[in-house]
Amino acid sequence: MISVTGLSKRYGTHLAVENVNFEIQKGEVIGFLGPNGAGKSTIMNILTGYLSMTQGKVLIDGFDISENPEDAKRRIGYLPEIPPLYIDMKVREYLNFIYDLKKVKFPKKPHIDEILKLVKIDNVQNRLIKNLSKGYRQRVGFAQALVGNPDILILDEPTVGLDPKQIIEIRNLISRLGKNHTIILSSHILSEIQAVCKRVIIINRGEIIADDMAENLSNKLSTDHSLVARIICSEKEMLEALSTVKGVKSVTSLGKNEENSFDFLIEPEYGVDIRAAVFDRVVSRGKTLLSLTSNKLSLEQIFLRLTETANNEEAKELLGISTDAETEEEEN
Repeated sequence: MISVTGLSKRYGTHLAVENVNFEIQKGEVIGFLGPNGAGKSTIMNILTGYLSMTQGKVLIDGFDISENPEDAKRRIGYLPEIPPLYIDMKVREYLNFIYDLKKVKFPKKPHIDEILKLVKIDNVQNRLIKNLSKGYRQRVGFAQALVGNPDILILDEPTVGLDPKQIIEIRNLISRLGKNHTIILSSHILSEIQAVCKRVIIINRGEIIADDMAENLSNKLSTDHSLVARIICSEKEMLEALSTVKGVKSVTSLGKNEENSFDFLIEPEYGVDIRAAVFDRVVSRGKTLLSLTSNKLSLEQIFLRLTETANNEEAKELLGISTDAETEEEEN
């Protein structure tokens, strides 16, 4: 669906993006991450055709964004961090304008009606955009990206300015849209990325330093894969019960915590997911599992560890990725 090869962008003497390569298949929901100034927005603007590239090739559903821009752009819905709204228009009037601009072929009224309900702005459709709250304006921006039902959605900070309830609603909307669309989602709220995206691409200093499932990145970088279980139980009895769970390497009691409950540090055998088995064992003993938490790195911890390295080569080495220098040594 999206193929990027040898993508570079130079601003004068500054190389903002260098030799970026990645592919995104139909139906994937990708988290696109990077610190400020890493080149993330530059790449997203190139993908949408808003910015030209210095070199490389970008294919959108087989269409070259440089050679066939209209065909490529027709397949993309883009929500930039600051939505391009005409604030003196009413909401429906603005979406009708976007409909005409995109030369959409669907019946206009039912198509706009569906989008208004989907993004939950049908109740403000006849209000001037300039009189809407920041959260509602963000929703209008999301709506314009959906006009024409594009195959690909590129969303840059789609929940900025929304309250917690609205964030959950938009997150659920993205999850639903991900069943029928290819989505690139950029956000500084990493818990949001972790909740919606299975695969993440991390860019730093103009280069991609990680492209993998979030779970795989956590496994590669985490040295501690243990679990901490808080259980209402008899300490000795539960130690014995957990130690015989298949895949458990060791169990240690961390002592009493809340009233009548104990914390247990459970070390699994390498590569074994023991969460379901631990839950089943606790329930089979008629005990109550209050919590089960992993000591593996979160996406936020992974992001910080990779982007705060001295250079991109060091970050790649942490993930076991061969650097250009290592490749040259092997060839020689």
